[in-house]
Amino acid sequence: MKLPRALRRLAEATEAVQESAQAAKQRLAVGAPAQEHPASAYAEHAAAEDLPYGVRIAASWAWRLIVIVLAVGVTVWLLSHVTLLVIPLAIAALLAGLLSPLVTFMVRALRFPKGLAVGVTMIGFLGLLVGGLSIVGQRLATGFASLWAQALTGISQIQHWLATGPLGLSNQDLDRLFQDALNQLKNNSSTILSGALSWGSTLGHLVAGLLLVLFSLIFLLLDGPRIGRFFINLLPRRARAAAHGAGHRGWGSMVSYVRVQLFVAFIDAVGIGVGALILGVPLALPLGVLVFIGSFIPVVGALVTGSVAILLALVANGWVNALIMMLVVLFVQQAESHILQPLVMGKAVSLHPLAVVMAVTGGSIVGGIPGALFAVPALAVSNTVVKYIADRGWENDPLFDPGTPELAAASGPRITKPGRTAEPAPADLDGEEPDPGS
Repeated sequence: MKLPRALRRLAEATEAVQESAQAAKQRLAVGAPAQEHPASAYAEHAAAEDLPYGVRIAASWAWRLIVIVLAVGVTVWLLSHVTLLVIPLAIAALLAGLLSPLVTFMVRALRFPKGLAVGVTMIGFLGLLVGGLSIVGQRLATGFASLWAQALTGISQIQHWLATGPLGLSNQDLDRLFQDALNQLKNNSSTILSGALSWGSTLGHLVAGLLLVLFSLIFLLLDGPRIGRFFINLLPRRARAAAHGAGHRGWGSMVSYVRVQLFVAFIDAVGIGVGALILGVPLALPLGVLVFIGSFIPVVGALVTGSVAILLALVANGWVNALIMMLVVLFVQQAESHILQPLVMGKAVSLHPLAVVMAVTGGSIVGGIPGALFAVPALAVSNTVVKYIADRGWENDPLFDPGTPELAAASGPRITKPGRTAEPAPADLDGEEPDPGS
């Protein structure tokens, strides 16, 4: 039976609605995006036209960089108020990086218990340190007597030059200058007393810092991996593998830095110390020890401590000897900057010499001597950690391979890397497509 025209149109409209609903269900099932409203699409298009792509990218980078700089600034500001804790802990970390290979050797090769290996290492380290300081102290005590006599002779020569030279100062003029200096000391006695009291508190802080260094060093050598796993377990489970691998690589970078810097400091100390000994500069051995300690500040340390040798050569042996000593110091400093730093330090920690100099300069501006001392190892560790995380190094790291029992014995319970999910990563805030491998 043929339906009326109105009913046929109603039936056709009903079938069209059903087909449209079925197609919509299919699109939702396969994840096809729903069609946007024309008004919203036009608004987004107008916004994109108003803000060019380069401006949006620059704005995205700008606010992220601002947040990073603010976070770093607040962290440095907070750490500056607890330097009594931070500096000893940082020194202990550097010493642990130096001594941990010895502890590992005694545990693996000599089959020492971990506690016994740490005890033997600490006793040997303290014995070497006390013995070296006692030898240096004896040399200082014997060398200062002759140096004091030479200094008095130099002062008398200066007085004679002031009296007979172009200035023509008489003994009465010199006495008046000396009396004025004494009066200035009397007038500023309160300032001098407060400075002495501040030195007393500084000495107390120094003793407390030394004790903190020793205790921190013992526990870092004994329970270093366990302490690291404690902090790693505070992170979300999916981030633990990356944090564990990055921390392991960063620690290895710091160990390499300490070893190489120890070698560089030894070369600097031998070069300047032997040069001072050949030139007859007094206190050559204490000068070598001073240069060795100062050389742990890369590039700048040897030059600053070497200036003490130049001053002693000037006081003891005259300006010609001091000029030769200055040439020796400059030669050693240039050898460190152009040979040792690029060839040895650069390969060990993957840092350009310019980056080392800039790190030392920036660290000294922000934190003084401690900042200059810790700037380069902090930069080396940060460089290694950032590269590891950026390259997703934990995905192919043998540290997470269950077939390496040596690593398991060294680092304790293994932290497994998270499984990869099939869910796509969300789009970046700047609208770019996500990385397919992320």
